[in-house]
Amino acid sequence: MKTHNEQLPKSKILEALLSKETDIYFEDALEHGMVINIGPQHPATHGVLRLLVQLDGETVIGCVPELGFLHRGYEKIAENATYHEFITHTDRLDYLAPLSNNTAFTLAVEKLAGIECTKRTQYIRMIISEMGRIASHLVATGTMAMDVGALTVLLWAFREREKLQDIMDVLTGARFTTSYTRIGGVASDWTSECSVMLKKFLSEFEDKLDEMEKLLNTNRIFIDRTENVGVVSAEKAIDMGLTGPNLRASGVDYDVRRAIPYLDYNNIDFKVITYNEGDSLARYFVRVDEMRESAKILRQCLDKMPQGEIHTHDPKKVLPRKIDVYTKMEELIYDFMLINFGINPPVGEIYSSVENPKGELGFYLVSDGSGHPWRCKIRSPSFVNLQSLPLLIQGRMVSDIVAVIGSMDPVMGEADK
Repeated sequence: MKTHNEQLPKSKILEALLSKETDIYFEDALEHGMVINIGPQHPATHGVLRLLVQLDGETVIGCVPELGFLHRGYEKIAENATYHEFITHTDRLDYLAPLSNNTAFTLAVEKLAGIECTKRTQYIRMIISEMGRIASHLVATGTMAMDVGALTVLLWAFREREKLQDIMDVLTGARFTTSYTRIGGVASDWTSECSVMLKKFLSEFEDKLDEMEKLLNTNRIFIDRTENVGVVSAEKAIDMGLTGPNLRASGVDYDVRRAIPYLDYNNIDFKVITYNEGDSLARYFVRVDEMRESAKILRQCLDKMPQGEIHTHDPKKVLPRKIDVYTKMEELIYDFMLINFGINPPVGEIYSSVENPKGELGFYLVSDGSGHPWRCKIRSPSFVNLQSLPLLIQGRMVSDIVAVIGSMDPVMGEADK
């Protein structure tokens, strides 16, 4: 134990506090800077995120993010559930974009099991993924604005998100935890009612987005709180593994939909949005422009969506439709075997990733031939992105921490996986 008169180096204060191996005295805080907690209950940490922050006055000297307060163990849950059972748990990762998570996981399982989806299924999945992107970015924009004092935009953003959730309700039967995709297909077909609702939303959305942007882009307080705050260079962003809008705001033109195309994105026209400033304001600009690109993608998908089946016919791997289960003996047997024992993919390992609203969401699955994964590792973008936080806020003021976290748009549901 440290004695009262010993000196502890300034850079070791935070490490000593976290290790709990050394007593820290009030004199240390006075001499080397105050150490405070921000979170895990603070609303501006966007979930149960604790930041141990060392200050010199109001200037941040150092920061250690501490995660794990949700302690849910989803990777181990996946290893003790069948592939089909785990779909419901993906809703609870990035719970602001459950449809995107559903799609990401089923694509990984299909890659492992060698299942090819129908063209109509691919377009439905692209539509729900882009709806999820817009819904998530609306929350990101609204909450970031609220964090720096602009409350009106939060209410406007949630108003538009409600319209998307109405469509999700009609399509999936749920507004939030959708559990919509299936291995080899989707739970229900896209309907004409959904098309009418989505077209109406798209016809109004760009004007509503312009209103939000005008309100923020002409707000001197919002600009001053975000411009040149939380700057990260392209090289540092790559080194720290940033993906999604946080990476593209630093000028790196990387989008999984373009770099490693999946579904039918290689036949869709859209622009990968990048800004070079790498600050909190640039991250906001990227998300707003990406919402416009997602609207563009949605219009193309509605125009190009082919007719056809929404389930791949592969009885030993793909669940039969309920109407067949209730009326045919063979389908009833297949349903019983798949629900109870799983799809039993071949022995092997795969990594599959998609471009989620927060960045690259990847699933690494190892199969031993049984009905559940032998190993599941989730590359959740919020978890990876948060490791850049100490760099972004070092040397900034305490008030800048709130703006930087809002601009990074973390969701602790997928960070504490």
